[in-house]
Amino acid sequence: MQAILGSGGSIGKSLARILPQYTDDIRLVSRKPKKVNKSDILLAGDLMDPSLMDKALRDCKVAYIAIGFPYKTKIWQKTWPIFIKQAIASCQKHDVKLVFFDNVYMYAPTAMPHITEKSPVNPSSKKGRVRASIAQQVVNAYSSDDIQAMIVRSADFYGPSIQHNSLLTETVIKPLSRGKTANWLMNLHCKHSFTYVPDAARATALLGNTPDAYQQIWHLPTAKNPPTGQEWINTIATVMGKKPKYRAIKKWMVQLAGVFSPIMSESIEMLYQYDRDYIFDSSKFEKKFGIQATPYLKGIKEIVAKDYPSLLQQY
Repeated sequence: MQAILGSGGSIGKSLARILPQYTDDIRLVSRKPKKVNKSDILLAGDLMDPSLMDKALRDCKVAYIAIGFPYKTKIWQKTWPIFIKQAIASCQKHDVKLVFFDNVYMYAPTAMPHITEKSPVNPSSKKGRVRASIAQQVVNAYSSDDIQAMIVRSADFYGPSIQHNSLLTETVIKPLSRGKTANWLMNLHCKHSFTYVPDAARATALLGNTPDAYQQIWHLPTAKNPPTGQEWINTIATVMGKKPKYRAIKKWMVQLAGVFSPIMSESIEMLYQYDRDYIFDSSKFEKKFGIQATPYLKGIKEIVAKDYPSLLQQY
């Protein structure tokens, strides 16, 4: 049995599609879980409840943390440390291997432009400090051999049929598909890596089922030589046959929007990721498994082919 904790999001759903390659028994856990595969076992409830966590991990071999809490600092500060502590304790109790799907918020801004697993952890944001703290809990647990665990990290992600939690989709792909202006945060001329969700899911499943991958941190496969913001927009517009209309959203504009939009207000502290090159290095994974990430152009074409098939241009 392998369990996905937080199975309703983009990563959880994609991971569930891949896991049948490794196991016939998959448990999907969330508030309102839905089957991805016919044989999936569903467990509904609040994973902040220790009794549900205990039930979710009973009889499991591997647990994948793919849960996402609302994008608010106060909620993150309250929920994440408790959740991770409970997950580690339950994994230890039931002898379950833990795979924690993480982001890059904990890295120091000076880690850019070239981010590796060895980049310094010194976050400048409140959310980054939460991520650094919970990642350290996982590292402490596996360093002391309390559990077998690993951390897998993704850059900002993009992919087919992602709703609401892909910045590239919301600010560039959707507006261009409607003939509107794309919005790019801060600097249009900085390179920015994005991890393709199907790649991230395949790699996470592979790592979770590779015994010697545990007790480590892994960057999930992400294509090299990322485009700049303007190049992202131009390429997506070309694939859609649309005019590449765009504008750069400066910090003061985000601050002004934050007066009316809580999500924009919560994003202000993360803008440093868009005022400099952001290059996410996954060469450790590539050298270990010999697997390359999906090229950016191919990923864009696959998104348009699935989500906007009438717009797909042949070129």
